[in-house]
Amino acid sequence: MGFTVGITADRRWDEQALLFERSGARVVHGPTIRTQPLGAETPLRRATEGVIARPPAVLIANTGLGVRSWFANADTWGIGRALETALARTRIFARGPKASGAIHSAGLAVVARARTERLSEVVDLVLESLAPGERVVLQLDGSSETVEVERLRRAGAKVVTLPIYRWTLPDDTGPAIRLAESVIDGRLHAVTFTAGPAIRNWLTIAADAGIETELRRGLTDGRSVVGCVGPVCAEAAAAEGLLSPHLIQPDTFRLGPMVRAVTDRLTERRVTLQIAPSSMVLSGNTVIIAGQCISLTDTEARLLSTLARHPNTVFTKERLLQTVWSGTAADAHTVEVGIARLRKRLGAHGESIHSVHRRGYALRTSTASHTKRTI
Repeated sequence: MGFTVGITADRRWDEQALLFERSGARVVHGPTIRTQPLGAETPLRRATEGVIARPPAVLIANTGLGVRSWFANADTWGIGRALETALARTRIFARGPKASGAIHSAGLAVVARARTERLSEVVDLVLESLAPGERVVLQLDGSSETVEVERLRRAGAKVVTLPIYRWTLPDDTGPAIRLAESVIDGRLHAVTFTAGPAIRNWLTIAADAGIETELRRGLTDGRSVVGCVGPVCAEAAAAEGLLSPHLIQPDTFRLGPMVRAVTDRLTERRVTLQIAPSSMVLSGNTVIIAGQCISLTDTEARLLSTLARHPNTVFTKERLLQTVWSGTAADAHTVEVGIARLRKRLGAHGESIHSVHRRGYALRTSTASHTKRTI
């Protein structure tokens, strides 16, 4: 495929990377989040013993990871069977299929599951049958769900929260900073998120590094496709001001469909042109001309892509400096060197990049007799 994809997840990132690599993409990992298990003895054990002593009327299973970790810890303490028995008559609601599957694996039944996989929808379902004074256990994800807890309490529920893990910043923020710099420099064709906090954390890390404004611009101006695993994650991106035509989510909220959706969008970004005497297909950092596959450097790919997306249009050196080198290059000589290297890389096909006297450079197609406007 020739594209480079950045992955921000800490969990299952290698599985995601394998899916992208099978499609021909190169993967860069820069985790922006850390899933940290809480101390199992306190307060989780106390909360679990409380559930066994006083089985709740309702259990809200929020995440598959949380449910599995909870029952695994209970087994370690020797009270796993007692926990399953205590929950046998509890009405269990699941936020999504992962949480539902974890409940079924424990030998328990799920009353209902949210179609949109939003916690707010699960709470809506609970409130439809909730009687005042009933105990509701809410398994938390890595964040504090204060809004939904308050909704349940206002309805008269006695809420018990079940903390199992929390989301924090990664211990080493260097990879996340380098990933942000790749977006800013146009070296990353797509970036993926599997949790809303990963987005917020990345912007925080970028702010501390003094590059938040540039990262936000790179995530919304089309330099990178932004893939979110589902609506909750996409809503977090929108809340952070990252909503744009370049932000996508799959129809099915899973890892595989997200990878396919991102891959499909990147494929749409391929540029196909007719340059004498052959066709040229530019896909990420790879260009195919007359059946020959040529690997380009990041700078060469950005330069060729800029020219190819507006064929027969003259780009001034100043415009190329701003577009390809983000205005950081020292002078126009940098553009001249870049054009020379790109022509050399393309071999005989490098002649399709024309120098227009005192104006700049243009990629001329085989159907054009002259260049168009200058930008």
